[in-house]
Amino acid sequence: MAQYALIMLIAGIGIPVLAAMNAALGRHVGSPAAAATVLFIVAFLSSLVVMILTGPHALARFATAPKHLFLAGSLIAFYVLTITFIAPHFGIGNAVFFVLLGQLISAAAIDHFGLFGAQVSPLGLTRAGGIALMAAGVWLTQQV
Repeated sequence: MAQYALIMLIAGIGIPVLAAMNAALGRHVGSPAAAATVLFIVAFLSSLVVMILTGPHALARFATAPKHLFLAGSLIAFYVLTITFIAPHFGIGNAVFFVLLGQLISAAAIDHFGLFGAQVSPLGLTRAGGIALMAAGVWLTQQV
């Protein structure tokens, strides 16, 4: 489990770095949408290499997957486009604060209801208090 936590910590570190780098690229080329498009091309190629190395046999099962699950691609596009457009005006810290707040809320709902096949973890008073404490901590980091 420790290795999963470490990997997710690294992924979390990457989110604001991605936001800052892509926002800077958008400013440099004069188009946040173009920067996001290039980011997706690089991400696609990276994912393609990993898929080829780990076994492309899973591609055959996409035809039987529930179609609504493909909307996840729209969510990542929404995230990248909005963070690329908004972060230069709102600040990386502020943008990531609201992203984290949204993640805490949606993660609690997904876990509570077991949405999308997630393991059910009911939202009790202790868990809700912990989420509120995390949100308050993230908010405190943005106070100047």
